[in-house]
Amino acid sequence: MFWDAVEIGFFTPFLILAAILFLASAIRIFREYERGVVFTLGRFQQVKGPGLVIIIPGIQQAVRVDLRTVVLEVPTQDVISKDNVSVKVSAVIYFRVVDPQKAIIQVVDFMNATSQLAQTMLRSVLGKHLLDDMLSERERLNLDIQQALDTQTDAWGIKVSNVEIKQVDLTESMVRAIARQAEAERERRAKVIHAEGELQASEKLFQAARILAQEPQAIQLRYLETLTVIGADKNTTVVFPLPMDVIAPFLKKDTGN
Repeated sequence: MFWDAVEIGFFTPFLILAAILFLASAIRIFREYERGVVFTLGRFQQVKGPGLVIIIPGIQQAVRVDLRTVVLEVPTQDVISKDNVSVKVSAVIYFRVVDPQKAIIQVVDFMNATSQLAQTMLRSVLGKHLLDDMLSERERLNLDIQQALDTQTDAWGIKVSNVEIKQVDLTESMVRAIARQAEAERERRAKVIHAEGELQASEKLFQAARILAQEPQAIQLRYLETLTVIGADKNTTVVFPLPMDVIAPFLKKDTGN
């Protein structure tokens, strides 16, 4: 009995330590945004969490999955547009795990898989559009990429919520070409506006001429008004012809006398 008591006393600390280690390895605490995918002898059992989860060490295994939105920056990609223009495009995607079971079982590394797929989709989708679309219609292109990615990642239990094209870099020669194109467009618009102004002015002059032609006295008044405007500048000498219809009444008066 004495040796039995000694043996029990000797092994008690080891038993307590073993129990503590067992409990430490069996207890899992998952935060509100975490889930645990539990496998029993290699087979999927269930998704547990959040809170306290007990697993059997050596028999069960729990893989921790974060359900928060992940911001993934897509490295700069070389893209050839539909009109054969080479550009460098960078983007960022926002996604989260909605089905932890699929995210762990259906793909080896869902983070790396999503990143690689995003790079491929960025080149594929943008390659179907013109350069002008990349520069002016980013919202539509963002939506196209997001829908394409979301369709592919649905089998992995991943939801792509948003895609944003960060930057579209052009070569220096293309930047100069676009600048020349913009300048030519501005010149074209200026010429069109000038031509429209000339057309409107000619129409107004035509209407004014028709009105003045109906009243000869109006032409004389307009002539005198023009002389008044020119004579306001005292430092200017102007030789102005005098129409005969203005002086005709005076000539007739002198002939009568």
